[in-house]
Amino acid sequence: MRAHDIETLVGVGRPVIAPDGSFAVFATSRPDIVADSAVGQLWRIDLPDGAARRLTRGKKDSAPRLSPDGTRIAFLRADAKGRAQIFVVDAGGGEPVQATDAPLGAGAPEWSPDGSLLAFTARVPETGRYGSVEGLEAVAEAPRRITGIRWHANGLGYTADRPAHVFVVDAPDPGAEPAYEPAPVVVPEGEDAPTLRVVPAEARRLTDGDASHSGAVFSADGSEVLTVPDETEGRQRDLRSRVLALRTDGSGSRVVLDRDANLSVDAMAVAPDGTVALIAGDVGERGVDFVAVAVSLYVLDAGAPRLVVDGASIDLGESDVVAVDEDFLVRERTRGRLRLLRVSREGVVTALLGGDVEVSGQDAAGARVVASASSPTSFGELVLIDAGEASVLTDFGAAARVTGVVVPEEITVTGRDGYPVHGWVAKPAGGGPFPVILQIHGGPYAAYGVHLFDETQVLVDAGYAVVYCNPRGSAGYGLEHGRCIRQAMGTVDFADVIDFLEGAVSGDDALVGDRVGIMGGSYGGYLTAWTIAHDHRFAGAIVERGFLDPVSFQGTADIGSFFGDEYVGVDPAIIASQSPMAVVGDVRTPTLVMHSELDFRCPLEQATRYYSALKRGGVETEMLVFPGEDHELTRAGRPRHRVQRFEAVLDWWSRHLPVTSQQ
Repeated sequence: MRAHDIETLVGVGRPVIAPDGSFAVFATSRPDIVADSAVGQLWRIDLPDGAARRLTRGKKDSAPRLSPDGTRIAFLRADAKGRAQIFVVDAGGGEPVQATDAPLGAGAPEWSPDGSLLAFTARVPETGRYGSVEGLEAVAEAPRRITGIRWHANGLGYTADRPAHVFVVDAPDPGAEPAYEPAPVVVPEGEDAPTLRVVPAEARRLTDGDASHSGAVFSADGSEVLTVPDETEGRQRDLRSRVLALRTDGSGSRVVLDRDANLSVDAMAVAPDGTVALIAGDVGERGVDFVAVAVSLYVLDAGAPRLVVDGASIDLGESDVVAVDEDFLVRERTRGRLRLLRVSREGVVTALLGGDVEVSGQDAAGARVVASASSPTSFGELVLIDAGEASVLTDFGAAARVTGVVVPEEITVTGRDGYPVHGWVAKPAGGGPFPVILQIHGGPYAAYGVHLFDETQVLVDAGYAVVYCNPRGSAGYGLEHGRCIRQAMGTVDFADVIDFLEGAVSGDDALVGDRVGIMGGSYGGYLTAWTIAHDHRFAGAIVERGFLDPVSFQGTADIGSFFGDEYVGVDPAIIASQSPMAVVGDVRTPTLVMHSELDFRCPLEQATRYYSALKRGGVETEMLVFPGEDHELTRAGRPRHRVQRFEAVLDWWSRHLPVTSQQ
């Protein structure tokens, strides 16, 4: 796979299935270099064995939701100003009708049980900001007064002056008579000329104040919308969630779940009988114990959460929840996979889809289940589970496979202290010898998985063997595996990646152990920077969007108010013992520093200060800064920037770890 082949990476979003199980609808998305944007449309497939057909032809159609009777689809489409708005189209196809005109765009829609309303969240700009006053440029806006400990978010920017509120709007009928522009007419004095009737209908706002809200899920009877408010704290971060039920007529709200439950809610669903299910992690009484917490499935019984699936044994950290009759569909994260599970209210678990897959979305009608999933040879497909049998209904991965996809070899290496380190080796065809690049993932409580991964494939195509693993601190191997680096970063995680590299090289004659490079992003950037200060075997390094200085991270990152405190502590000496900036003077490895201009997760100053320190120390170094991009550049950045990034990566390795020198 070459850099430009990212265009073949077709992702499949969360599917929805008709109430009678007769068809499914889903959205795809892929990078388009000419458009310099992600592009995608809605697709429909008749079950059980129909062919997928494109249902819409927008540029960025996404988030489809079927009406309760299965006749209409609400979805998101960019309007003329590029803002995501809700549209509704007949489930058989046709011209979509716009349902919202939110000034900063709308979030994913949800249908009321009777199909008459759509609920959604949308950011509401403070008057005078974000184009709400015609001709007033951003540089001329009034100053922002900040009193809380949070003020911005990666991928968004400032947040306090555009909180996300909950709305409901009448669902339009896509078969109704269109509105037409009135022709000029002379009217009698005192009368008004006819005007275009208002389209779309005016949305009704259900929340107010400074708090933002996430999620908008209807109650079973449609009289309320459940949502999670997010109030900005004045002094100390609090990750504990409240769940509110808002009356759809705007008459008030009630608390469904309060903070004293100590739960941070990630997702929720309402069953047909009104039972509320939550995917949530227990963050403790302090409200910040987020490092490798048990993310579990709960149901609310009389307002109190009852544990159904304990995240200590089944990790639901990358799951949402779908209510199906009396059961729930969830996803388990384990050893680089995401399995699909069906869970009864008593906690009986049935595996529906496993093996070498990462399931990213699911829905069900009766016994039929549809899921979106990736694999080692495909970035996304639609899968049907019917009568216990799974079948792949699409073949979007075909285009990527034509470019040349290598399936990595899965191995486990025993580390220096006897700990098993699990990961993969991907290498070009032939017997080698191949120079080796050690990749390190972000997080740290995240994981490399089995899905088709462009960052590995591009390096393999260029002639490199790539080794990558999930060291201690990663997700998917139990809570202790994830928690053991808390206030001990750069210890056993450092040992694990080095031991995995050495074990992989010693077990394969095609890998050249004395010609190695190292690279990683975010936490992977942290551990790369930490490693090259302590191990000088590497011919070169790439430190990307790194967490490099915990001290300055506190006042600059969107998660700085709690992330560093929990991961590296608050004692200056303990922080320094885990800080790449504290040991940057020990680096000798030529290092490329890459960062994005609008990265608020690991802000740009982390890179510039690290780069400057390398320069001061006489290290061969370069820095590449991507304008307009944020922390998600490698996953969701502009396609041209993603290609340019790959070109820079390959250029760096061609100069510091050339493939041809021993081949």
